[in-house]
Amino acid sequence: MRVLIAGCGYVGCALAERLLAAGHRVIALRRSDAGAPPGAEPLRADLADPASLAGVPHGLDAVCYLASADGRDDRAYARAYRDGVAALLTRLAEHPHRPRFLFASSTAVYGQRDGEWVDEDSATDPLDFRGRRLLEGEERVAASGLPATVVRFAGIYGPGRRRLLDRVARGEAPIDPEGPRYTNRIHRDDCAGLLAHLLEGVDGGRASAPSRLLAVDDDPADEETVLTWLATQLRAPDPPRRKSGDATVPRANRRCRNARLRATGYPLRYPTFRDGYAAMLRDSP
Repeated sequence: MRVLIAGCGYVGCALAERLLAAGHRVIALRRSDAGAPPGAEPLRADLADPASLAGVPHGLDAVCYLASADGRDDRAYARAYRDGVAALLTRLAEHPHRPRFLFASSTAVYGQRDGEWVDEDSATDPLDFRGRRLLEGEERVAASGLPATVVRFAGIYGPGRRRLLDRVARGEAPIDPEGPRYTNRIHRDDCAGLLAHLLEGVDGGRASAPSRLLAVDDDPADEETVLTWLATQLRAPDPPRRKSGDATVPRANRRCRNARLRATGYPLRYPTFRDGYAAMLRDSP
């Protein structure tokens, strides 16, 4: 299988390593020349610049769109999730071959704030521009005519991403006093494992991949539960409580179901935050 990873970064490199180990060919598209996994074919391009995509080869079996915004503003999100997707799909449409297309979206497309359960068919009403731009990307993928799966990832954590651990250790990760406020996440290794599973054939090739899939673990945990558990593991002080009314923007509060993910046959390596963070703590120097 010949796979293009468009945006070969944190998750993309882990996916590339899995695919290469399984004997597949991988083309790693990045904005810079640095960082392509050993064994992958590097391709330097800017997804939001159609002219730079001339080097994207035809005859691909699959494309994984794993780009991330290079800034925190609306313009950066529009470039990554609207313009970049449109440009790459235009390039792919120049050839009659129809590769499988996996698009990394996010649970930011949901707007629920009262702890509701959501799944792939729940209403999407984003709280801010991030979710709106992601939905625009999803719409372009759906309209492309390619066999495609939109994968809505929850918060991604894993090796090298210690920001929350460090904040808890310093006593700088406050608990919402108006909780419970539910949080959803998935470990980097399960992101890569799930994508490889979708590419190589759901349920051993006996079933087709769904058009939309929530990529979350088994435990949409209350923020207080997560922070308190981490503080105990780190032997840090109890997390402080945020003052009521401190939040300046609406905060997400929803519980994401992963029944459809489980139905694909993919076995989560880290089914709860405890499993994933415990591994990170064991591997810390």
